[in-house]
Amino acid sequence: MKLPEGLKRRTASLRMALRPDRLRLISGLVLMIFLAGHLINHTLGLISLNAMEAGRDIFLGLWRSAPGTILLLGAIILHIALVFYKLLQNRSYRRLAGKDILQIILGLSIPPLVILHIIGTRVAHEIYGVEDSYSYVLFSLWVATPIQALLQSLGLMIAWLHGCMGVHFWLRLKPWYERAFPTLYSLALILPIVSLSGFISGAKEVEQLNADAAWRAAFFARLDLPPDLVGWAYSTRDIGFQVMLAALGLLILSRIYWTIRYRRRKVNAITYPDDKTVLATPGLSVLEASQLGGILHASVCGGRGRCSTCRVRIIDGWDKLNPPSDKETAVLRRVGAPEGTRLACQSIPTGDVSVIPLLPATATVRQAFNQPGYLQGQEKEVVILFADLRSFTKFSEQKLPYDVVFVINQYFRHMGEAIEANGGHLDKFIGDGVMALFGLEDDSQTASRKAINAARAMSEELEIMNRNLASDLPSPLKIGIGLHLGQVIIGQMGYGTATSITAIGDPVNTASRLEAMPKEYESQLIFSQRVADQAAGDFSILRHESVEIRGRVEPLGIYIVKDARDLPLLEL
Repeated sequence: MKLPEGLKRRTASLRMALRPDRLRLISGLVLMIFLAGHLINHTLGLISLNAMEAGRDIFLGLWRSAPGTILLLGAIILHIALVFYKLLQNRSYRRLAGKDILQIILGLSIPPLVILHIIGTRVAHEIYGVEDSYSYVLFSLWVATPIQALLQSLGLMIAWLHGCMGVHFWLRLKPWYERAFPTLYSLALILPIVSLSGFISGAKEVEQLNADAAWRAAFFARLDLPPDLVGWAYSTRDIGFQVMLAALGLLILSRIYWTIRYRRRKVNAITYPDDKTVLATPGLSVLEASQLGGILHASVCGGRGRCSTCRVRIIDGWDKLNPPSDKETAVLRRVGAPEGTRLACQSIPTGDVSVIPLLPATATVRQAFNQPGYLQGQEKEVVILFADLRSFTKFSEQKLPYDVVFVINQYFRHMGEAIEANGGHLDKFIGDGVMALFGLEDDSQTASRKAINAARAMSEELEIMNRNLASDLPSPLKIGIGLHLGQVIIGQMGYGTATSITAIGDPVNTASRLEAMPKEYESQLIFSQRVADQAAGDFSILRHESVEIRGRVEPLGIYIVKDARDLPLLEL
């Protein structure tokens, strides 16, 4: 029976929401909110012990209510279970990044450090009715067993660091996070420091009160602690330690299991461009194989399947890979990945495969977001603009290097602003020349109109620049601009930090030839017949010629503009 389309979408959405990694994140965020509230409550100790108690009443009013208890207990159980499940499933820790290893170690160290505190507060309250006030907690930790004060503070800081790392790994893929990072980082540092200060201040107040025999007698009378409470707390802690040791043993057994299982199977050959091949143990992902073989491979999220920067095109061996999960499919759909693309961190070969990494090894978080399809290579009709300063070489020979750099930077700024204000994409600056593209996301008519408007704006900006720098220039700067429309290949090209969106093809060469021609015609702008036809403007008053262009078989119709400022502003 075929399910209705709406029900299928709701089922898919529910399946996505119930993914283990999503549930692990949500449960972790609940625990971070609880922990942040706990730390904020500690900071009230800088005011007084009474302020801490008042804050505690509000804090417990939320977390010890029935919904709060269910939420907190559920988050603890779910987070521990899902983390343990993930660790059991991990086939190899050898290729994990140092920060991931650190987060795992911090997470495993939290339970043994905080278990006694949990038993002595919430569990003792539920079983024995102990009023676990701040006076009780600070007396128990600071006065009665100072070593526990150190251990609990250490456990709290480790839990905070572990949680902050998890939040950072999650948020770093958000577009706004780079701007917010300094503020969030400062808060993450300040809160635990102020919290510890408040804890120590409150503990010293309890220590002073404890010196008063009357206060001490009233304190213990109010607590009415069961005589076996201490022995019970430590015996319960020991049982917890045994459970933790058993869980650790199970993790060790899982390592042995994966090692034995995959050593019996033959290695897989993973082939990369330039005939590079890595022999990988079965069970390793393509990304882990890259890291093992020293192949530079982008992975902003550390192999968690969140960022898409490790994506590869499968050239051969698609059927030798595990099927993509819902999580992987969602990420690839988000970035508009074409058919035949997989995430290297989620692709586990069962045989020989051949792949091509699609992003440079230096890919950043920005490239993890949804990006236009043309970045991966696309044929598209665009307008190419080339512009060049006339006689600038002579000018640079007569000026000091500082003056030359100042003037050229002013020129690039004015031209860049004119191009971008009219919807163009700055491709590159070449010496004293500029290359720009129009139509990456527009049709040919809009692109042509925007390009002509940009040329007009560039002429106006050059005039402004000449007026502003009149005292620094021996003569006004002159510019030559060429525009041509044609079918080119667009994509993100280059190497390392020199990667950019650019275009290649014969129309690019033609536009470059047109940029050189205004010198012959003593004009400022020349644009081709194709640009004029698509722009559909009234260019009848302009000089029109048919010229031979080197590299082209047929003559090209061109329009010659003496001063681009005289052009009418075309409507879009």
